[in-house]
Amino acid sequence: MERTERLLLVSSSPHVRDEVTVREIMGWVLLALAPAGAVGVYFFGLHALWVILTCVAFAVSSEALFQKALGRRVTVGDLSAAVTGLLLAYNLPPTMPLWMAALGSVFAVVVVKQLYGGIGKNIVNPALAARAFLMVCFPAHMTRWTLHGVSTATPLAVLKGVEASGGLPPLVDLAVGRIGGCIGETSALALIAGGLLLLWKRVISWHIPVVYVGTVALLSLVLRRPSGLYGGPLYEVLAGGLMLGAIYMATDYTTTPMTRRGQVVFALGCGLLTTLIRMYGSLPEGVSYSILFMNLLVPAIDRHFKPRIFGVRSDGRKG
Repeated sequence: MERTERLLLVSSSPHVRDEVTVREIMGWVLLALAPAGAVGVYFFGLHALWVILTCVAFAVSSEALFQKALGRRVTVGDLSAAVTGLLLAYNLPPTMPLWMAALGSVFAVVVVKQLYGGIGKNIVNPALAARAFLMVCFPAHMTRWTLHGVSTATPLAVLKGVEASGGLPPLVDLAVGRIGGCIGETSALALIAGGLLLLWKRVISWHIPVVYVGTVALLSLVLRRPSGLYGGPLYEVLAGGLMLGAIYMATDYTTTPMTRRGQVVFALGCGLLTTLIRMYGSLPEGVSYSILFMNLLVPAIDRHFKPRIFGVRSDGRKG
């Protein structure tokens, strides 16, 4: 009986045994995200820092309180709630009222994550779901952009033709983060640097980020906006939330396919939807909605690309 109780119930392959803990993984993610946050605070000011601290604090505290209320083991020590709060903050405008940021964090952790059973059981990315929730509830606040305290347009809004501007910001501004946008999405260089760290530590693989970004770049070569404005593939890649989404949110273990082929299909879908929304949708940016939509397709993708059982042919008969 004692031996039976030690047996594990496992899902279909692949089965990976690794000594790395969730806390270690989340710690590396927090470290990788730090440069982008520092750049955001530098360009957007102190209120951006307060938004970040508010999101993280309410994400962690709401998870602990909810788990205590239900008699569950408190798991805030694994740092996953802190990562959720930080990613939400990076997806918010720098002028976001703090109470709205707090509400978004509670929604992300309690509604999207904990009500489904906690880490590893949510069906969509909590930070992106919370961003979509705040966009529906407070659209005016979610589309208010400033730089050095002055209202400005985002590069994608200029390309869309929905906001007047003196012209497109130079590529160097997109690279360093000297543009309007969400707190943590504007500096492509900072985000890429953090992504390289995660690749080096094998926290993520290259498949989803490279295929996602590559799909957007390729499609931007052949598609054109109705506005007639064109920035080129590199501009499309560096602008908006593509780097933040492709490196840090489309690679979430829970809401992405298990197999490499499935991950490639997932990334292709994200890239296609992002480009279509950017160019022909009513919103300038489509990263968050594209990832959320593809999150919902992950079970179907996993079923289609499930690993073949050893000794069984592709037609289902035993070899």
